[in-house]
Amino acid sequence: MNKQEFLTSLESRLQKLSKEERQDILQDFNEHFEVGKEEGKTEEEIAHSLGTPSQIEKEILASYYVDKVESTSSTSNIFKAVWAVIGLSFFNLVIVLGPFIAIVSLIAAGWITGAAFVISPLLFLINVAVFPDSFAFFDMFFSLALCGLGLLVVIGMLYLTRFGTKGLIKYLNYNVNLVKGGMKS
Repeated sequence: MNKQEFLTSLESRLQKLSKEERQDILQDFNEHFEVGKEEGKTEEEIAHSLGTPSQIEKEILASYYVDKVESTSSTSNIFKAVWAVIGLSFFNLVIVLGPFIAIVSLIAAGWITGAAFVISPLLFLINVAVFPDSFAFFDMFFSLALCGLGLLVVIGMLYLTRFGTKGLIKYLNYNVNLVKGGMKS
């Protein structure tokens, strides 16, 4: 693959990025070709040493989405970043998807538990409305205690969700750097 084929292929693969970002990336790779020519390498040798446009695209998009989720950590951005990092290699399917599913499951379970505890007094009132003879002070006080516990769980889940999101973003960054081979010492 010569320089023009390489740059054209890379540009077509990076359509998800803005025009300015694409131009910066293409300029960087153009400089790689210029430096390689000065060192006496052929365009094919330089293209081979840079890697395939497909792998470069995966690395760039993974870095892009991880950076994007750091600035705006929405659910959509988190999912895009996770899938981009998983796309870097098959190894990442296990290494990234497993912890991601575990974190999301724990956070979802915490929110569901907290919400269920908070609405327990409403369930008690519905039970009393449907079965008026079943009123018991123990059930009422127990549902109020669960409601109070639920409020504490919900408050804790706010912090746990933020902590889990930040931890996941750091883990994705670490994984992208590890796959790229650019671990900073």
